Amino acid sequence: MNLLGSMMIAFSMYSRIPVPQVSWTKERMKYTMCFFPLIGAVIGLFEYGAIYLFRVLGFSFLEQILPVVIPVLVTGGIHMDGLLDVIDAKSSHGETEKKLEILKDPHTGAFAIIGCGMYFLLYLAFFMELKPDMIPAYCMIFVITRALSGLSVVTFPMAKKSGLAAAFSDAAQKKVVGIVMVLYLFISLSGVWLSAGGETAFLIFAISTTVFFYYYRMSKREFGGITGDLAGYFLQILELTLVMGLAVLSHINI
Repeated sequence: MNLLGSMMIAFSMYSRIPVPQVSWTKERMKYTMCFFPLIGAVIGLFEYGAIYLFRVLGFSFLEQILPVVIPVLVTGGIHMDGLLDVIDAKSSHGETEKKLEILKDPHTGAFAIIGCGMYFLLYLAFFMELKPDMIPAYCMIFVITRALSGLSVVTFPMAKKSGLAAAFSDAAQKKVVGIVMVLYLFISLSGVWLSAGGETAFLIFAISTTVFFYYYRMSKREFGGITGDLAGYFLQILELTLVMGLAVLSHINI
């Protein structure tokens, strides 16, 4: 029952999927992050279904546009909010304390708006270049991004002792969560290997590893550690770079 409660907390916090509300008890919070990548699995299923449904119906425009916004619709934009906050903070070029203050500011700056527009334009442009045989691999990246984001929450240093990331990190059974995240990664990469080939799996692994280490170094250098906003920033940046990589590989394989 506690594991079911942990899953309900994860889905209520990181998605807009209706689930029964449960109390955020200490026992349930220990394993909440274990279910975070399952939200990515749900997004992947929605993506796969939408792409092929609109392809069968002949709605090519929706087939190309809707998958770009499905992750935001499912999550309510919680990770996109982190991306925009971090863009504003990094664009300030201020000291660590100033950047952390900007992350807490509810107002949206000009750089965040510019960044948001560029993000979706790039995402759409590269997604439209994906070949059909890359769609299964694309649908699996939502699990990979969340598994790595969850792994960072239980392994990276925190920038501050308060906030969402710190709360989940402090409450988590870190060793168990870390092992579960690695299992998600192994299963997802194996699925990519089986559906799209070894070179696609290697590309996803290489890009994910590179962005993961960039995230670690940048967070420590500029913010003194990670926050919930930085975890969301990483998730969105990794998602975009993986789409870009899959699009490039699509054309190399022709």
